[in-house]
Amino acid sequence: MQVTETARDGLKRTLKVVVGQAELSERFSERLDELKDRVQIKGFRRGKVPLTHLKKLYGRSLMQEVMEQALNDTSAKAIKERNERPAQQPKVELVDVDEGAFERIINGEADLAYQMSFEVLPPIPLADLKAIKLERLVAEVDDAAIDKALSDLAERNTQFEAEEGRAASEGDLVTMNFVGRIDGEAFEGGSGEGASLIIGRKQFIPGFEEGITGMKAGDQKVVTATFPEDYPIKNLAGKTAQFDVSVTAVAKPKKPEIDEEFAKGLGAESLEKLRSFASEQIKREYDQASRAKLKREILDALDAAHKFELPASLVDFEFNNIWTQLENNLKATNKTFADEGKSEEELRAEYRGLAERRVRLGLVIGEIGEKNKLQVTQDELRHALVEQARRYPGREKQVYEYYEKTPGALAELRAPIFEDKVIDFVLSEANLTEKKVTRDELLKAVEEATSR
Repeated sequence: MQVTETARDGLKRTLKVVVGQAELSERFSERLDELKDRVQIKGFRRGKVPLTHLKKLYGRSLMQEVMEQALNDTSAKAIKERNERPAQQPKVELVDVDEGAFERIINGEADLAYQMSFEVLPPIPLADLKAIKLERLVAEVDDAAIDKALSDLAERNTQFEAEEGRAASEGDLVTMNFVGRIDGEAFEGGSGEGASLIIGRKQFIPGFEEGITGMKAGDQKVVTATFPEDYPIKNLAGKTAQFDVSVTAVAKPKKPEIDEEFAKGLGAESLEKLRSFASEQIKREYDQASRAKLKREILDALDAAHKFELPASLVDFEFNNIWTQLENNLKATNKTFADEGKSEEELRAEYRGLAERRVRLGLVIGEIGEKNKLQVTQDELRHALVEQARRYPGREKQVYEYYEKTPGALAELRAPIFEDKVIDFVLSEANLTEKKVTRDELLKAVEEATSR
């Protein structure tokens, strides 16, 4: 094998690789010997078929297999010997091959020459992680937060009791049938039977809840309501509709008292124990919120501290994924670029910058992990797979089979685990201080950090 670099431009490389006729012939002979011991041909005992006969029958297809394997083996070897890391799978093209030359290669009478083009990953000089300054926000769980959590829990466990002759009001559960019309014509999705809503939760379009307030079981009424201008279904946005509503039941809410009985009904030993559970849950939520802020600040710091040439192929790939997702979202919601408040050119520039950030951070995170020997264990990967399967009750087997048979699927599970390991490592190295804040201050800080 002969390797010649024919072009170099920044991170781009082009190599010409020549696999000699002698090497191809040797590979072909080895494959022919392997075939001789396996093939069964009428008139010959297994293993006794003359090589000339095998070559006549299978020579062309065998040489094509040999050429394909030679391309794979020699391209990998060429890159390894150059100690380079391709950013993506190299592009391989045969060169100097017309129909006659190709036949000579197939017949073992000529060398195999091909061109390999790829981008290499750049050297990534890592910044001093100890120079990164971070602030962890710590919020204590107070009685007010626990009281609110228990109140919300009681709200979610509210039962409803139908009451004859009750006029629907705030908090009531109304069951009804309705048919909606625009300009006298019924429209798709505008009808329902046995539908229910809780007045005050704004589950329907503006004007509907107000229209049924005061109605009783057995009442019928035409309710007028208007779809918002930004309603996702364009042909309904801004339109006024009339709904023929027939109420079948009105039920009043019965919110449980927060007492020992309530706690035991939820599986807690006592109200004190339920408050303890609530406190622990709130603390986990605070910690997760604080970590989300820290993680964003770490990524911002890593992005700002590392500047190096990015492989254009990786940036293009990431940008195309982002842009395709944007176009699909716009199509699904019947929106245009104008609805985003920016021109297509402005959005392309914005998302190109986002693609560059993602590629840069991906390379930096990978480099930190590699330099510090951070790895995802099989147990961690197995746990992630189990958690993923649990999200689809009754379909666990299909989930396992998907990850077993789909190339790259396990890598998607591994990536966030690896990233969290790198984040933890950076936290252990960085200059980290703590600041006590209130719940509201914490949530505001998280919102500001994640919205940037």
